[in-house]
Amino acid sequence: MITSTTDSAISENSIVVSVKNQISSDLGGEAVILNMNTGTYHGLNEVGAFVWNLIEQPQVVKDIQQRLLQEYEIESSVCANDLLALLNDLQGAALIEVKNEKTA
Repeated sequence: MITSTTDSAISENSIVVSVKNQISSDLGGEAVILNMNTGTYHGLNEVGAFVWNLIEQPQVVKDIQQRLLQEYEIESSVCANDLLALLNDLQGAALIEVKNEKTA
């Protein structure tokens, strides 16, 4: 089971998935998301919408990054930083759940 952990840092090995209690819609390649718990709308640009569509199912962050690098012309380090910023924003808005695997 994936649990929401708003105080845990997201890393490339984290698993992220969109929360169930939300409604999202595609608006010409962009996305708008309604958090049903807070009643707050959130908008995502084309790249954010691409990520949002991926995380409708649980995804490992580094796999999302690889898909972005395949889809868009962007430097790997810029992609990693921008992806983590987006995921942290989504986590802060309670729109994703994050699971961090514990290392032995």
